[in-house]
Amino acid sequence: MIERYTLPEMGRVWSEAHKYELWGRVELLVLEAHARAGTVPPGSVEPVRSAKIPDPETVAAVEAVTDHDVIAFLTAWADNTEPRAAAAWVHYGMTSSDLLDTALAVQLAEASDLLIAKATQLVAVLRDHALAHRDTLRPGRTHGVHAEPDTWGHRVADFAFAMARSRDRLVRAREAVAVGTMSGPVGTYSNIDPAIEAEVMAALGLRPAEVATQVVMRDGMAEWAGALALTATVCEAVALEVRHGQRTEVRELAEPFRSGQKGSSSMPHKKNPVRAERIAGLARVVRSYVTPVTEGIPLWHERDISHSSVERIALPDAAIATDYVLHLTTGLVQGLTVDAARMRANLDLTGGLLYSSAVLLALVNAGLSREDAYALVQAAAMATWENGTPFRDTLRAQATARGFTWPEADIDDAFRPERYTARLDPIFARLARLS
Repeated sequence: MIERYTLPEMGRVWSEAHKYELWGRVELLVLEAHARAGTVPPGSVEPVRSAKIPDPETVAAVEAVTDHDVIAFLTAWADNTEPRAAAAWVHYGMTSSDLLDTALAVQLAEASDLLIAKATQLVAVLRDHALAHRDTLRPGRTHGVHAEPDTWGHRVADFAFAMARSRDRLVRAREAVAVGTMSGPVGTYSNIDPAIEAEVMAALGLRPAEVATQVVMRDGMAEWAGALALTATVCEAVALEVRHGQRTEVRELAEPFRSGQKGSSSMPHKKNPVRAERIAGLARVVRSYVTPVTEGIPLWHERDISHSSVERIALPDAAIATDYVLHLTTGLVQGLTVDAARMRANLDLTGGLLYSSAVLLALVNAGLSREDAYALVQAAAMATWENGTPFRDTLRAQATARGFTWPEADIDDAFRPERYTARLDPIFARLARLS
């Protein structure tokens, strides 16, 4: 992922330097476990522990010759070991995938922890914003058209619960990827005791794979990629609502626009929803990685490396982009301008048409069949659409034409927007308990 979208903490998790730190940690834990078991000379541990982990540039120089990243790392580390002979015991009984998959599992767990923390923060921000606007009336929209009165808090509550579910998926996905292996070529433990694996995984905060055929099956990573995609997409749903709300014709919402910010190189009046649009774009990037990561599950026999090149790109990119999307969405909601007066004014844009559902039921309660009531209300509504006459007036005209009258008080109640949101209290009670 390009630096533009990389936050420091997540960037460090996926840095080459941190990867080699983890490789060194894994190898040292295995060496120490072997020494305690009497498999390797105890005197080999301290020289290796004291040896400096090679930097990425040094490893790259060796890899240019070996064309094998693990061997390049081990060679460069051995060059830093005094006496060098002690390095002969590093990687004892292991194969490359033992190191690669186990260290990758640690990276995935670390990345997940950052994502879970950010998702939890966003849940709280969405919850508090929704509660603050539980009574802020606005037009509810279906298909982009006014439907019935709603509240802005109700709309945001949906996002809050969706993000909480996304956070919980991330927690489960973290468990799915926090899996390592230390089982040697084709996973048979031919040159390494399973007890070594158990000891090392515990020290790393991982669990041993139930079975590994030299590599850990990639279904957990596919689950993780899917959890990230869903998280980013929920963020996109928030962003899309802001984008719609910031349209000039709607003007109910506006994302933060700081002093000195510019909206257009040619039109100085512009205040564009660029943060929300960036969220939408990056969510597409995250979703795009689900399929290639999933395709790493079927491999040739015990292993091949067709998954490797994909994961070097997809896993860091998905994590970094999701991290940034969560960061952007949190800031978007925290700085969001909500124009409550404009929302209330927009309720009247259609001359009362969004009250048609309650009018329909009022007519049924007054004794009309549903079919006759629907025909009356729809005829009145179409007249309002066509000539702009207030809905109350077209309703009266249609009722008079059909020889029907009903109490004015019933019309007043149907045209009262608070009537439509009076039963939302249980939702907000659940929302207040969300964490």
